[in-house]
Amino acid sequence: MKKKCPNCQLVNFATAENCLRCAFNFTGTSNFDQSNAKKSFFRSKLFIRGGGLLTAIFIALFGFYLSLIVSAKRLAYDEKKSIERSILILEEKGFGKEVFLLRFLTAYRGTDNWLNVSTREENAYAATNFPFEIMTIYPDFFQYSQDDTERAAILLHEAQHLKGADEKSAYAFVWKNRQQLGWTEASHGRSIIWQHVRKQTRDIVPELFTCKGKEFEDCSE
Repeated sequence: MKKKCPNCQLVNFATAENCLRCAFNFTGTSNFDQSNAKKSFFRSKLFIRGGGLLTAIFIALFGFYLSLIVSAKRLAYDEKKSIERSILILEEKGFGKEVFLLRFLTAYRGTDNWLNVSTREENAYAATNFPFEIMTIYPDFFQYSQDDTERAAILLHEAQHLKGADEKSAYAFVWKNRQQLGWTEASHGRSIIWQHVRKQTRDIVPELFTCKGKEFEDCSE
């Protein structure tokens, strides 16, 4: 970094203490020089190219997000209200982080977007596109759920995917916290979803079902 004399504008060597032309003393002008250096960095080609690249990436991601949104249908009014009631139950039961994601950051859709069409699992109640925070709610979510609490259990599962968790972590979290939610065998043990989720949890997280002598060998009971 060279020193430009603020008095006569002559560019001097960085080690110079006085200007070669007008003998101006450079003591105390380091801040001025650094400020110019910072300005020149922000005007450099590297900075401009980097900014252009980041802008292009942002536009591409936003376009991808919009394509997922517009390629799927919205939920019906009564379906939205059902989702809101289930989120309210999660809030009342103390699942604050999940409620924030579900209420403020999630875009809900009633049909598969173009990406989900090729990856949808059979017998799914909902699906989440991370990190775009788009959740597809399938008809089985409403058809087979016993009540808003059971729908809240499904949303609690999907909320883990909104945070980036894998399937194993999502099943384990819901099963370990079902008592807090109020989704228990006593209240929902005969429902199709309860029995299906318990079977899926045992298949995916077998370490939770190794306690001999307990019903279904469920260690969390």
